[in-house]
Amino acid sequence: MVGRVSKSPVILWFRDDLRLSDHEALTAALKDDAPILAIYVLDEATPGVRPLGGASRWWLHHALVSLSKDLKARGGRLDILRGPQESLITQLATAANASAIHWSRRISQPERDIDAALKSKLKEAGIQAVSHDGLLLHRPWDLTTKTGGPFRVYTPFWRALQGQVAIPQPLPAPKAIPAADWPKGAPARIDLDDLGLLPTKPDWAGGLRDEWQPGEAGAKARLEAFLEGPVRTYADERDRPDKPSTSKLSPHLRFGEISPRQVWHAAKHAAARRPEQDKSLGKFLSEVAWREFAYHLLFHNPELARKNYNPRFDAFPWKHPRPQDVVAWQRGQTGYPIVDAGLRELWTTGFMHNRVRMIVASFLIKHMMVDWRTGEDWFWDTLCDADPANNAASWQWVAGSGADAAPYFRIFNPILQGEKFDPNGDYVRRFVPELARMPKSDIHAPWQAPPQMLIAAGVKLGDTYPEPIVDHPKARERALAAFAELNGTAVSA
Repeated sequence: MVGRVSKSPVILWFRDDLRLSDHEALTAALKDDAPILAIYVLDEATPGVRPLGGASRWWLHHALVSLSKDLKARGGRLDILRGPQESLITQLATAANASAIHWSRRISQPERDIDAALKSKLKEAGIQAVSHDGLLLHRPWDLTTKTGGPFRVYTPFWRALQGQVAIPQPLPAPKAIPAADWPKGAPARIDLDDLGLLPTKPDWAGGLRDEWQPGEAGAKARLEAFLEGPVRTYADERDRPDKPSTSKLSPHLRFGEISPRQVWHAAKHAAARRPEQDKSLGKFLSEVAWREFAYHLLFHNPELARKNYNPRFDAFPWKHPRPQDVVAWQRGQTGYPIVDAGLRELWTTGFMHNRVRMIVASFLIKHMMVDWRTGEDWFWDTLCDADPANNAASWQWVAGSGADAAPYFRIFNPILQGEKFDPNGDYVRRFVPELARMPKSDIHAPWQAPPQMLIAAGVKLGDTYPEPIVDHPKARERALAAFAELNGTAVSA
């Protein structure tokens, strides 16, 4: 049992770092040998702070349950507050006569502004506020091009990250965390269940519960399982949604249940033990670095989720589709099996394979001519790993408006993409079961199948499975014409 300590308490403010190991802010807070007020604040009131989507709220609930249990096992306690961060933290620090407050550094501009204002207020009250690293492998402002500017292209960024950033070894989790009494005059605490993070009517989270184990233990188990198995084929099969070849660590990284330093050094250690897997492990780390690049872009472009990185796209002639067509895309009813499988995977599990994310994004943007922000909003609401940097940067990459972007005239053919990356149709069959009896030769374009084949497979187009909502060749021509209009030149691809 942890003994009581008479010193003024130290506040540890958990944000997107819901873990105890490799936690610089926690380690620093414990150095004062003072009792800890460990808190989490759900802020859906401060202007500019983007509320979490439904899938992220579900994940957050379970991540906080896990964190609370881990703290309790070490003598600590997690207290939850709800409301504007700046005022609640100021009230708590003053009421507790806190000696210091520690938190992990955030990158999004609204949160950075809150932190800066808080530091100023707390300094006036004689309370030290300290920011610590932990979200990323590097601080976004530490890496610059040779001319001193931000990176716009991934490859030189990746080279700079490897050559200039020393990745510290992860910190161990503390064995004991002394809890401070809740101070008189502090803001009222709230029970986790009262935050209303879980869906109830209807409860649509059954598929999420089947798929995920949120929390630090789940993150570690996921990493260990990946490094012991699927990583062997990662370099060659990471684009195959029909195979379990990816780590699925992204939701755990999003909520900080595992740090990128832990992932980095675990992969490096695995490479040292199994040099024959060096190619796959190196490719995996380069994909981890895409997350770093996305935050580099967000730091230098705070409105990445709302404004085109390339302002030339502000004049792009987006169409105004029928609402039912956008709903058909959201629900996986487009008539293109690989697109529909991806969107149903998302709806069912709160996740989508990265290759398929590119396919469905390209379809919305280029086949349907819908503004990329519509898709970014949908992913924000339905992805467990909805990340303020990755989500926005990825949608802009597909749209052609982002940094190091795929050119707009690169238009994925959903039939060929399905045949290449789901060659046997197993991914489609899993998430589009009405096509389960279709042979692999026609499963990615059922409208082209002979009538007798459709009858044998029990597929009635327009009834059991929709007809395509757009014609691929015509949609491609329309998209190229729109880009030509924007560009002022003819485009061929």
